[in-house]
Parts: sequence; C-alpha cells; structure tokens
Amino acid sequence: MDTTRLAGKHVLITGGAQGMGAAVAKHYAAQGAKVCVGDINVDGVAQVAQEISDAGGVATHVKLDVTNEDDAEAAVAHTVAEFGSINVLLNNAGINKPMWFLDVTRDNYEKINAVNAWGKLNVMQKVARQMVAQGKQDYPYKIINVGSILSRDTFIDVVVYGMTQHSVLALIKGGAKALVEHNITVNGYAPGVVRTEMWEQLDRDLVEMGMFEKKGESMDSIAENMILMKRYSYPEDIVGTASFLASPESDYMTGQLLQIDGGMVLH
Repeated sequence: MDTTRLAGKHVLITGGAQGMGAAVAKHYAAQGAKVCVGDINVDGVAQVAQEISDAGGVATHVKLDVTNEDDAEAAVAHTVAEFGSINVLLNNAGINKPMWFLDVTRDNYEKINAVNAWGKLNVMQKVARQMVAQGKQDYPYKIINVGSILSRDTFIDVVVYGMTQHSVLALIKGGAKALVEHNITVNGYAPGVVRTEMWEQLDRDLVEMGMFEKKGESMDSIAENMILMKRYSYPEDIVGTASFLASPESDYMTGQLLQIDGGMVLH
C-alpha cells in the first residue's frame, strides 16, 4: 500500500462508526490522509478514530446527525480546527428499512429521505461553503457521495430506498455542475450487496417480511442468482474505489457514479 497516496488530504466522513464508512476511514488514514469520522454513534466513531491513531494514523471524531444543520456546521468547523482545512468529503451516511410497495408509510418515506437525500445535501452544502471560503487551490476539492446499485434501479421491497439513491445520483450530477466553478468535483461510488451491519439488519427485515425463510439467505440467494461474480462483497472490496476518488488520480473526473457490485446491475 502507498502510505503517501492521500497525503495532504483532510477528510470528513459521515456514517463512519461502522461498516463501509469505518473501513474507508481506516484505509484513507493508512494512505496518509487526516480523517475526521462523524456519526450519530459517538462511541463508535471514537473507537474508529482510536484504532486509526493506534495504527499510526491521524484521526479525530465528531457527533454528526446528517439531518441536523447545526451538527453539519459543527462537524465542518471541528475538521477545520483540527486539520486547518477540509478538502475531501466522503458523504457515506445512509439508512434503509424495507417495506412492500403497497405498505410504505409516510413515516418510512420521511425517515429514509431525511438521511439519504436531505442528509447528503445538507452536509454537501456545509462542506462546499467551507471549500469556497478557503479559496481555489491547484488541485480540486472533492465531494464523494456514496450511492447504491439502486441509484440506477430499484426492487419491489426497497422502493423508497431506491428513490433516495436516485436522489444521490441527482446530487452528484447537479452538484458537479453547480460547484465546478469553485474547483470542486462531485463524484460517487455505488456498492451492491455489502456484508455490513446495515445488510445484516436488512437481512433480518426481509425474513420478517417473508421474502426469505432464514437468516443469511437473502445475501446468499442474491449472490447466486443476481450477481455475475457469484458472491456478495465486503467493505474491503469497496475501499480501493473510495481511495481512487479521493486521490489525484481522479482529478479530471466529475459528475460520475462508479458501480462496485460484482456485475449485479449493468448499465
């Protein structure tokens, strides 16, 4: 691993207490980035930051409810206070709660949209304003939005989640157009089935809905029947693309969503 690939990168990561967010935070730090890990799970991000520090990296943590404007402002301010500036946002926080289409409630719709759509826009705005205030630099600032295979498709048990992931794609395209004049690029990556705490909960929810009979069956069935590479993924399958988008290698990219799904959704 190139331990200097992300040297000089000062990164705010949302949803960093576990799963992909935590894995990417550790991967970024191992490549020389200074990382602020944010999440509503304060104990979780404190643990992630400690693990990074113990491994010789530079990290701090902050409480961050992405739906809360004050939290977003405070997270940006904390990152700048710790590192002097912010030049990368990994907008990773997201939630899901499957329901059949005809059973979807307004509460389900509003909760998922609050985090996945408004939460991403909220943090994007606060970080972009800070980047603009810092002034243009020789290389682009980077906003990286984590989407999903459902940014380009959706399934009958997760229609609302799919709606919000289409919103993430719109934020990537619209943000790229809106922020290019400030030398800010906006890109993203779209995982498929990733074995994380979020998918473990989704698996339990699908069993309760009657879509599958036993725990673990959803991931195994999808891998066998829907993924060309015949396996689901782990956070370790995602971190390389996340690092590419934060690195100078992607400086001439904006408005793009890269899919990492083993060939589940072709487009």
